[in-house]
Amino acid sequence: MVPDWKVVQDYLEILEFPELKGIIFMQTACQTVQHQRGRRQYNKLRNLLKDARHDCVLFANEFQQHCYLPRERGESMEKWQTRSIYNAAVWYYHHCQDRMPIVMVTEDEEAIQQYGSETEGVFVISFKNYLDNFWPDLKAAHELCDSILQSRRERENESQESHGKEYAEHLPLEVLEAGIKSGRYIQGILNVNKHRAQMEAFVRLQGASCKDSGLVSDILIHGMKARNRSIHGDVVVVELLSKNEWKGRTAALCENDSDDKALGDPPSEPMPTGRVVGILQKNWRDYVVTFPSKGEVQSQGKNAQKILVTPWDYRIPKIRISTQQAEALQDFRVVVRIDSWESTSVYPNGHFVRVLGRIGDLEGEIATILVENSISVVPFSEAQMCEMPVNTPGNPWKVSPEEERERKDLRETHLVFSIDPKGCEDVDDTLSVRTLANGNLELGVHIADVTHFVPPNSYIDIEARTRATTYYLADRRYDMLPSVLSADLCSLLGGVHRYAVSVIWELDKTSYEIKKVWYGRTIIRSAYKLFYEAAQELLDGNFHAVDDIPEFRDLDERSRQAKLEELVWAIGKLTDIARHIRAKRDRCGALELEGVEIRVQLDEKKNIHDLIPKQPLEVHETVAECMILANHWVAKKIWESFPHQALLRQHPPPHQEFFSELRECAKAKGFFIDTRSNKTLADSLDNANDPNDPIVNRLLRSMATQAMSNALYFSTGSCAEEEFHHYGLALDKYTHFTSPIRRYSDIVVHRLLMAAISKDKKMEIKDNLFSNKDLEELCRHINNRNRAAQHSQKQSTELFQCMYFKDKDPENEERCISDGVIYSIRTNGVLVFIPRFGIKGAAYLRNKDGLVISCGSDSRSEWKPGSLHRFQDRITSTTTGGESVTFHLFDHVTYWQQQHYVDCLERLCQICLPTPLDPRLYEPPQWSVPWVCVLASLKEKSSLLLMIST
Repeated sequence: MVPDWKVVQDYLEILEFPELKGIIFMQTACQTVQHQRGRRQYNKLRNLLKDARHDCVLFANEFQQHCYLPRERGESMEKWQTRSIYNAAVWYYHHCQDRMPIVMVTEDEEAIQQYGSETEGVFVISFKNYLDNFWPDLKAAHELCDSILQSRRERENESQESHGKEYAEHLPLEVLEAGIKSGRYIQGILNVNKHRAQMEAFVRLQGASCKDSGLVSDILIHGMKARNRSIHGDVVVVELLSKNEWKGRTAALCENDSDDKALGDPPSEPMPTGRVVGILQKNWRDYVVTFPSKGEVQSQGKNAQKILVTPWDYRIPKIRISTQQAEALQDFRVVVRIDSWESTSVYPNGHFVRVLGRIGDLEGEIATILVENSISVVPFSEAQMCEMPVNTPGNPWKVSPEEERERKDLRETHLVFSIDPKGCEDVDDTLSVRTLANGNLELGVHIADVTHFVPPNSYIDIEARTRATTYYLADRRYDMLPSVLSADLCSLLGGVHRYAVSVIWELDKTSYEIKKVWYGRTIIRSAYKLFYEAAQELLDGNFHAVDDIPEFRDLDERSRQAKLEELVWAIGKLTDIARHIRAKRDRCGALELEGVEIRVQLDEKKNIHDLIPKQPLEVHETVAECMILANHWVAKKIWESFPHQALLRQHPPPHQEFFSELRECAKAKGFFIDTRSNKTLADSLDNANDPNDPIVNRLLRSMATQAMSNALYFSTGSCAEEEFHHYGLALDKYTHFTSPIRRYSDIVVHRLLMAAISKDKKMEIKDNLFSNKDLEELCRHINNRNRAAQHSQKQSTELFQCMYFKDKDPENEERCISDGVIYSIRTNGVLVFIPRFGIKGAAYLRNKDGLVISCGSDSRSEWKPGSLHRFQDRITSTTTGGESVTFHLFDHVTYWQQQHYVDCLERLCQICLPTPLDPRLYEPPQWSVPWVCVLASLKEKSSLLLMIST
C-alpha cells in the first residue's frame, strides 16, 4: 500500500495501527507532512518508519531517476505531489516484475478517476474504500476513519457558512522570518497559566530573540484574542505592544478566569506585553477530554452533534468535535485530536479517537497521565526480544572467556556493594573502597555495562532511544529496556557476576585529594545489596540491621563478625570521603535544595495504604556524592577526547526575577537572601534558620528550588565552554553516566567513554558516534522525554494523594488531621504547605461572591461582606461590622479533611469542623476544579473555614 500525501496527513493515526504493515511511504508525502503539519506529526511518522513491528519503508522517489517528475507549468503543488507518488508506485510495480499488486490510496477523486484503470496491477482507491475492502473487520479503524471524515465535513461546511472573523489571520511565513531577523517580531514558546488559562499566557524567548530583544523577562499575552489561536507549547511569533498597553500579571489566587474579574484586584507591575502574529510550529498532540453533562449538551445549541469537550489539561481550550455518543461518554475519559483552528472559529475543531476508561477508575486515570505526556507503553517487539541474551535455569548466562581477557577482574580483589531503595530491581551502580599497599585509598564507582548488550542502531537501541528513559509512576514503572536486562543481566545484584564500566580513583590517605583516575570495563561480583535504611543503621553503629541483610544469614558467628566489620568500615570510609567531596563543592557554591518527595505505600492487593514523606538520611548523600564525582570525571574525560560531540548536562543560572517571592518571604522572618550567585544563595539559605520552626528553612529552600531553571542535556559543539557550568552542583562540567539501565543519555555517554579509552590506546573506535547536529537533536528529544517522566511521576503522586482520602471518615481517621504552614500571601488568600502529605494549595479568604471570611466569638466561621487588606507578610480580613482576623507568613494551621466525592484528577473534597457546621456556610463550587476545604486553627484559637485547591 502506497498512501498519498493527503492520506498520510489526515489518517496517520490509522496508519499507526499494528495490523497495517508493509506500507511504502514516498519521500514526497513525508516532506509534505514535515512542512505542513509540524515537527510533532513528522516525528510520529519517523517513529512509525523506525518501528520494526510495522515493517514500513521510506522510498526516496524524488531522488530516483525513473520516479522523479518535474512540476509542469500551471500545475498546483497538490496535483504534482499526487502525480509524483502515483508515478513512483507504477515504477515500483514494474520493479517487482509486475508480480506484486500495488494499492495507492488517495483522497483526490480526480486522481482516482484518472489513474484508477491506467496501469494494470496498480489500484488507485480512496482510504475509506481501502479499509472497507482490505480491513472490513478492523472496527476501531473504521470508527476512527468515520470520525475524521465527519470532522472534515464539518470544517468544510463551517468555512462556507462563516463570514465574520473571530481572530486575525496569521502572517505568511516569509513575513514572520523577515520580522524576526529585523527585530520587529520575537520568537518564543507559548506557556499558558493553568490557573488563568483564558486570560494569561507567557512567551519564553527562544534562539536569537532571547539575545537580541534586550528583554529580561517573559512576554505577557493577555486574553484569547491576543493569543490568536496558538496553543500551549506552540512556537509562536509575537509583536510587542506599545508600553502604554502593557499589563501586569494578577497577584490573586484564581481557579478560573471569573474568580477575580469583578473584584478589582490591582495587577502587579506592568511587564512586556504582546500579541501573537503567527505560529512557526504547532505543538498539537493527543488530548484527554471529558464530555459535558446532558444539560450542558442541550444548552450548547441547535446541533447537538457538535460538542464542546473540556481537556484534562486546563491550559488547552475547549475543543469542538462531532459525535452522536456524547451522552454515553459523559462518565469516561476520551482521547481527541485537533484538526484545525480557523480564524472564523472561536474554538479549535477536532475528532474523537478512542475511549481511555471510566472517570475515577485507577487504570483509566493512569492511561490519562500517559496520554497527556505522550508516553507509549507498548510491549517490546519480537524483533527486539530476539536480540536479548538468554538467562534461564536451563541455560544460565555466563561471563565469556574473551571478556575475562579484555576486562579488569575485580571479583576477588574488591569489596563491591550497592545501596538502593527497598524493592529496587534495576541496580545501576555499586561502590567499593579499599586501602592500597602505599597507604592511600582507592574509591570505585562501578556502573552496569549496558552498552555491551545494546549495540548501536540495533532494534533494542532504537527502541531505548525512542523511550529515552524509564517512567516511574507512584505504583508502577515502564522500563526503557526489557526486564532481562533492566532487572537481571544489567542489574548489579548481590552474589552474581556482572559486566561493569568502572571509574576508580586513588585518593590521598588523609586529605582525600585525587591522585589519579582509571576508566575501563570490569567484571564485578557485588557482595551485598543493601537498602538505604540498613546502611544508615550500620553507619550509626546499630548492628542489629544485619538481620535484614540476606547475605549475613547463613554465616557462622566468626565469619559474620569479620564481614560485618569490613562492611561497616567501608560504609564509614565512603561517608568520610563523601563529606570531603561535598565540602569542596560547598565552597564553590553547591546548593542544598528542598523537594517534596512522597512515596506511595501499597498493600498486598495494590490498594493505597499510606503516603510517606521521604526521610533524608546521610547515606543518601554518601551515594549521591560518589555518583556526582563519577559523572563529573566522565564529563571531563569525554569532553577532552571529543570537544565538539560530547553529551553533557548544563544547569543555567536562574532569572533573578524568579527569586522575588523567596526574598520577600525571607524578609518577613528577618532573613536576607543574596541571590547574586549560587555561592551567596547557598550561604544565605544556610543562615536562614528559625530555631523555633525548622519548616521555615525547608520552605525557603523549596522556593529556591521552584526558582531554578531546568537542567538540560546538550552537545558540546553547540555551546560555548562558559555555558557548560552546572549552577546547582557548582561544577564546570557534568554529565549523566551512572544510570544507563534507565536513561538513554547514559548509554550515549558510555559509548563516548569507551571511544575515549580506545582513542587513548590508539585503537580503532568501534562505535559510530553522533555528529554534533545529530547529538543536538537527540538531546532535545531526551530533554522532552525527561520532562514527560517528571510530569507523569508528579501527576501520578497527586492522583494517589487524592485517592488516599477517598471515602475516609474524619471522625475515625487520624490521617484527616494534619499541620499546614502558610508560605505565601496573595491578594485574596494564602498558599499553604502540608508537610505530612507533601500538598501545596491555595486557601481562599474571599469567595467568588466577594464575601470575606469572618470568625465569630463562638469559633465558627462564615462568609460576610467586607474587605481584605494585603501586606508583605500578612493579610487581614475585615467585615463591614468591624470583625477582623489576620494571617501571617509561616503561621501554622491545622486542617481536618473528608473527601466525599472523587473524580480522581478532577477531585472535589470537603473538610468539616470537628463540631457541627451549618451546611449553608459551605457549598461545593459549581465549576470543575480541584478543591479542598480546610479548618485552620490560629494562635488566637479561633477557627476559620478555608478552601484549599490541591
